Amino acid sequence: MDYFPVFLKLKDQPCLVVGAGEIAARKIDLLARAGAKITVIASEIGHAVASLQTTHNLTLLEKRFDPADLTEFRLVVSATDNEETNQLVAQTATERNIPVNVVDNPKLCSFIFPAIIDRSPIVAAVSSGGAAPVLARLLRAKIETVISPAYGRLAGLADSFRDKVKQHITEPAQRRIFWENAFQGAVAELVFSGREQEAQLQLEQSLLEQKQGSHVGEVYLIGAGPGAPDLLTFRALRLMQQADVVVYDRLVSAEILDLARRDAEKIYVGKQRQCHALPQEAINLLLADLAKAGKRVVRLKGGDPFIFGRGGEEIETLMQQGIPFQVVPGITAASGCATYAGIPLTHRDHAQSCTFVTGHLKDDSINLNWAQLAAPNQTIVIYMGLVGLEKICQALIAHGSPKDLPAAIVQQGTTSNQKVVTGTLETLPNKVAEQDIKPPTLVIIGTVVSLHDKLSWFQPSPLA
Repeated sequence: MDYFPVFLKLKDQPCLVVGAGEIAARKIDLLARAGAKITVIASEIGHAVASLQTTHNLTLLEKRFDPADLTEFRLVVSATDNEETNQLVAQTATERNIPVNVVDNPKLCSFIFPAIIDRSPIVAAVSSGGAAPVLARLLRAKIETVISPAYGRLAGLADSFRDKVKQHITEPAQRRIFWENAFQGAVAELVFSGREQEAQLQLEQSLLEQKQGSHVGEVYLIGAGPGAPDLLTFRALRLMQQADVVVYDRLVSAEILDLARRDAEKIYVGKQRQCHALPQEAINLLLADLAKAGKRVVRLKGGDPFIFGRGGEEIETLMQQGIPFQVVPGITAASGCATYAGIPLTHRDHAQSCTFVTGHLKDDSINLNWAQLAAPNQTIVIYMGLVGLEKICQALIAHGSPKDLPAAIVQQGTTSNQKVVTGTLETLPNKVAEQDIKPPTLVIIGTVVSLHDKLSWFQPSPLA
């Protein structure tokens, strides 16, 4: 990012605005809302700024800007239509390490004004880094529709209870859970409906009922989908953002991991062929142990946890040990990758059924029902089939599948690194060998693959 988002405390701090037109008046109003002590320097004081003098207790200096004016100010804004003045203000402020904003000139700015959503004490800001301020304002408008003014009153109620809760609940993790329950439960609903006195009583009651001591957490088994972060479900995102620990595998993209709570502990337990960070049994016990320690644990898996994700094994352990858990389905790789590759898994003219199998090699062999897989009018989807692709194609041909049966491999489907290679059972292994295909991959076999050229719609790019 080009600008690091920071909220500055400007209450009673000296700030300078150079210029006194309509734009300067808007910047003055924003700074005044933050409690700044504002000095205005301009060759001519416009009516809009003059009308703010009494309201905001402005110091007005009707003169040209001089570098000697820039003393002991915490922040400077230049809002003139004179390019030389704007450059002089920016240069002087930069030399003196004072944050400076030159309106509509990002190149001269060390900070920029975001589009602000003010629900004090809750404040949110949206910025495009000066690239598209109108777009930032449009996004602000969208956000304002979902952040009720009541959130400010809810934050105020929480502030009045903050010391009491900290004294009563000494463990930080348990305090966080207490507040999350309050902000997502009855207390919040009472505030939103205007019943703030009842909300205060409810918060008091919740605090009385809070028990110190042992507390069992919960495990959220979440399917992260095939790779694109915007294919996560709403529930998955909500649970990820309240988890204390995220246990994730190698199929979870960095973009998806970034959506978890920033301060959550992240534990990698990824498994690759012949290289397991942790054996499955150890992962099962890890989830249980973390929950017993009172943690809310997200077990984040690529695709869907119940389709070749060994999710069933993990919740068996949790059930045996009495650990609360939830399972959140994800878009499995077969559906996500095939869709983004323009290959329908079923089609009236091509396939009336679809079979999911794993091509993971064990002891250099693949034990599948080849006769069933070689039957016509179906689609075969093979997870983890890259390494054994040649043997898979040979076995299908040996059991009756035509050599020219269309087949495809999809690399890192739904992401900017997606690559689709198509061919036939006879030609696909050699085509794949000639290219630098990287896992995770998905193999699709059947006449539906012939529709790829016609139905392909997703064009991956670095910005996808």
